[in-house]
Amino acid sequence: MKLLLQRVRGARVEVDSEIVGAIDQGLLVLVGIEPQDDATTLAKGLRRMLAYRVFSDAEGKMNLSLTDVSGGLLLVSQFTLAADTKSGLRPSFSTAAPPAQGLALFEQLVTLAREQHPQVATGRFGADMQVHLVNDGPVTFLLDI
Repeated sequence: MKLLLQRVRGARVEVDSEIVGAIDQGLLVLVGIEPQDDATTLAKGLRRMLAYRVFSDAEGKMNLSLTDVSGGLLLVSQFTLAADTKSGLRPSFSTAAPPAQGLALFEQLVTLAREQHPQVATGRFGADMQVHLVNDGPVTFLLDI
């Protein structure tokens, strides 16, 4: 699983001009599911999302996590993150989970997140989404779980 964490001042996802998910300060996380991912991968990824220290403390150092700042978590499925881009000029998606597996695991991740964090929003799996964000910093990290 690949997780692209972006610290945001605000973010929203639109599908057909309708807002389907939105947060204020927090993390926008683009989620790329891979074929070998399972419940253990999801749990590890969620632990890292919630505890990863990307928010500034009183001294301006990145010492606070999403949980510490009570920020929002916006999860957006993005199979292109799992693409193989090592060669050529066109990505290969053979390294991304098939759609049915991706959907099942993404829904499981969302369920786990809602059990462990009070503010979770999502995009819509498989939809043509427009993601709007104000990247804070910018601060962006790619976690390979």
